[in-house]
Amino acid sequence: MQINDATNKNAQTLFTYCSDCKPEPGSIAEMEAYEEIQQGFSNQFELYFPDNLAPKTIVVIPSLSLDQEVLAKVVGAMHYEERLLCLLMLLRMPRANLVYVSSSPIHPVIIDYYLHLLPGITGYHARERLTLISCYDSSAIPLTEKILQRPRLVERIKRAIPAGNVAHIACFNTTTLERTLAVHLGIPIYGCDPGLIYLGTKSGSRRVFMKAGVPMPPGAENLTSYEDIVHAVAALKDMHPELKKVVIKLNDGFSGDGNAILKYPENLSKKELFDWIHQNLRSAITPVARDLSVDMFLEKFAQMEGIVEAFMEGEQKTSPSVQCRINPDGKVDVISTHDQVLAGEDDQVFVGAHFPADPEYRTEIAMLSKSIAAVLKAEGVLGRFSIDFVSVKEKDVWKHYAIEINLRKGGTTHPFLMLQFLTNGNYDENTGVFETPNKQQLYYFASDNLQKEAYKGLTPQDLIDIAMFHGLHYDGASQTGVMFHMIGALSQYGKMGIVCIAPSPDEAFSLYVKTIEVLDRETSR
Repeated sequence: MQINDATNKNAQTLFTYCSDCKPEPGSIAEMEAYEEIQQGFSNQFELYFPDNLAPKTIVVIPSLSLDQEVLAKVVGAMHYEERLLCLLMLLRMPRANLVYVSSSPIHPVIIDYYLHLLPGITGYHARERLTLISCYDSSAIPLTEKILQRPRLVERIKRAIPAGNVAHIACFNTTTLERTLAVHLGIPIYGCDPGLIYLGTKSGSRRVFMKAGVPMPPGAENLTSYEDIVHAVAALKDMHPELKKVVIKLNDGFSGDGNAILKYPENLSKKELFDWIHQNLRSAITPVARDLSVDMFLEKFAQMEGIVEAFMEGEQKTSPSVQCRINPDGKVDVISTHDQVLAGEDDQVFVGAHFPADPEYRTEIAMLSKSIAAVLKAEGVLGRFSIDFVSVKEKDVWKHYAIEINLRKGGTTHPFLMLQFLTNGNYDENTGVFETPNKQQLYYFASDNLQKEAYKGLTPQDLIDIAMFHGLHYDGASQTGVMFHMIGALSQYGKMGIVCIAPSPDEAFSLYVKTIEVLDRETSR
């Protein structure tokens, strides 16, 4: 697609909008400015996104703008900013520029590791179009807040966008902080309006499921206090006597660390059980996050509210997830399906995923997700999000229960993006299969939580040396191999992420097992 001078002029006007205007954060003026900036994004999407030769800039802000006390329970949380380094693969478009902002500098070896994988582009050519900007601040506040505290850094981001380029922000999640940054930069966000953030909370998710007519576990939402929890826990058991456990969830938890489990006592009468809940609930709650006390959990619950939900039981039970995207033109895409691997207290913490989900039900959960996405589209949601399910097999029939919507990029986002960018393949939502242009089907197993004490001290160079020596590194010719991410967390925390790509699910998981065996041998010497 050719882009004429008039279009280029509009793009430049879009970029320079409000570059000197900084309305008060949260003010009506800021919201109006943000809305005006976002209105131009539809034209940018229609004219520039399909054209791989169009001059464009992607400003990546991988800020985890979430509750920092809950996030602090996630080991190496700051290094989760590295998950969006998969977007460096966008530099395969020869006129694309990318600005990547991080809290602390990212090691050059890690950057080279990604650029080396670019198909059809030399590392030098890509490096010339990549700008890395660091806040040099490892404190426990969101990256976007750090950026806003540094006006000169905001100006550096602006100057890194070449004249004549259209530009947009890609971020992990969109809050009022990201809205303020978008207005300061004068460029739109490819993400959900912060005014719709409730739809991605645990309570908001249940309201959306109800409107979409999609089954969900019995429960209660919009709870605001300890007393609300008590009454909801008692009412659930009264209505569903067979229940053995309930899950108490903060509205804005992350990776399961905002959840707590409560087990009902056995062999009590209804009155005895009601009395027990009122007298013993506080001592019976078990938070999932390590080092998160019950008192802190309940304090967080009072601040951000939450839900109580039945813990779904079943001999055959899985935790699939579906990624969707609502484009600026209104089209809804099912991007991928995954079977999540969960661990921790009663399997509440996300640690990895198989792609795609089980063939027995992956098209079923995709159809359910389309119904949910239609409701979100009507509410004005934009961008990428995921929907988590609990699926239970009863009498050879799978029953699916939607449990939450994540209006952000998540643990299944970056592995799929890496697969897509490395292979130029596509996921067919009708068949649930990913195929490369030469019709080869590919699968992967991915984890964000490969962590062992013995891995501490391994540097990025060490990891890459080990992968190369043992033939683990992803090979573009065979389209098979291992990609690492969150490498910056390895030396201090013994933790990293991994994506294992292969022509079959078994081979993908075998690569994961082999990688662990290799790392264990190398670190035992």
